[in-house]
Amino acid sequence: METKNIMIVGVGGQGSLLASKLLGHLLMEQGYDVKVSEVHGMSQRGGSVVTYVRYGEKVHSPVIDEGEADYIVSFELLEAARWLSYLKPDGQIVTSTQQIDPMPVITGAAAYPEGLVEKMRATGAKVDALDCLALAERAGSSKAVNIVLMGRLSHYFDLPEEAWQRSLEAMVPRKFLELNKRAFALGKEA
Repeated sequence: METKNIMIVGVGGQGSLLASKLLGHLLMEQGYDVKVSEVHGMSQRGGSVVTYVRYGEKVHSPVIDEGEADYIVSFELLEAARWLSYLKPDGQIVTSTQQIDPMPVITGAAAYPEGLVEKMRATGAKVDALDCLALAERAGSSKAVNIVLMGRLSHYFDLPEEAWQRSLEAMVPRKFLELNKRAFALGKEA
């Protein structure tokens, strides 16, 4: 099996670390060799962050280069567009439609770009965009966007539902488990 590459991109504090750990656990449980990178970026300051999850028969490096990502999972719309060059020609973007203003927009030096989903699709990218924040809030917490995205991503994997549930149970603290199971289900069913 060739190595598959998943990039998880977003803004610091959105839960990309839990998402990458969840994927790493899930894929290891399925018998794959898995490499998960550390979080790169200004994760504690609301800046751009990226983690890589690579899996296959034998994975030698955790790094994904431009044009190599099978999937880009994005917590924020502009981040999906920012990392688009890393997507393979037949790759899939799964993104929340949430918009978080970067510093140039906050200071008035720039405007938040409009029509990002259409612009990404115009490049030929397959884009699955949904309002993950609204679904997370429906599940019980705006902080569950990461798990809504994992539920949505599960559509693209031929893995049993039970495997995803086992990984949720292993990685999510018990007191937040039911909320996160609801968030996963809402993302999967959206």
